[in-house]
Amino acid sequence: MNNKFKLSATIFASIIALAACGTTGNESESAASESATEEQAEYTVGVVGDTERLVWEDVAERLVDEGITLNVETFTDYVTPNTALVDGSLDLNAFQHLAYLAEFVASNNADLQPVGYTYISPMGAYSESLESIDDLADGGTVVIPNDVTNAGRALLLLELAGVIEVDDAAGITPSVEDITANPKNIEITEVDAAQVPRSLADADLVVANTNYAVDAGLVPEEDAIFLDADDLGSLGAQYKNAVVVKTEDAENEDIQTIVEAYQSDETAAKIDEVTSGADQPAWTDNDDIAGDFEEVVNQSQPAE
Repeated sequence: MNNKFKLSATIFASIIALAACGTTGNESESAASESATEEQAEYTVGVVGDTERLVWEDVAERLVDEGITLNVETFTDYVTPNTALVDGSLDLNAFQHLAYLAEFVASNNADLQPVGYTYISPMGAYSESLESIDDLADGGTVVIPNDVTNAGRALLLLELAGVIEVDDAAGITPSVEDITANPKNIEITEVDAAQVPRSLADADLVVANTNYAVDAGLVPEEDAIFLDADDLGSLGAQYKNAVVVKTEDAENEDIQTIVEAYQSDETAAKIDEVTSGADQPAWTDNDDIAGDFEEVVNQSQPAE
């Protein structure tokens, strides 16, 4: 073989080698990219209302760097997020306080448990015609939520405001049947919690959950004529909201990472922003949420 052919063969071999190296590199990069995608764990959290959606979308952005994709699904009622968690449509939810969870678990024999606190909200009384709750006239109309725990809390708010009295034996979930004194003969109507703020034009007074009040454009600290707590910490664990999962997922490390991402200064600032200061972080460094939940379950049982 003369020198010309030797040179051509060498060049050809080099080109083939470089091409092979290039293909291998691209394949490696592609494989690495696919591997990274596969390693990004994916979960879905169920929330209620736009305020909670905004907070959890902020949390989701911060979880990407932790290798977790968190999808946020928004609901308009308090029932579906729990049924969706039970049937596996959700991996976790974050919308309810411990009293509501205790009632749902008992009524549905559901194997759910709280794994971390989120925030605590006041419940407020609102009116388009009254300046003070003391101005509620004889025979006045009042609208409250119709679920067991929030109806109970609304009745306790009315008792705290001096409008009615309820039987202490009913515990933290009294019903209208537990009203023992109604000096103003108020008429109480129960509707779905999401509809309460929309009843403002049709009633003298409504007692609404903060998330639905805020979604309706109300600012609890400014618009409520009565709040059930000036100091939210005095409300007790039963009204602290929580991240909830199936019991079998309580020790899942990714779930714990999600809770840790939520319980942060960034989240506290976002809560303050979207609720105009109405809600406050409910977590502390020494939480015993399992013990708190057990106590709330016991409190939810009416005294015999």
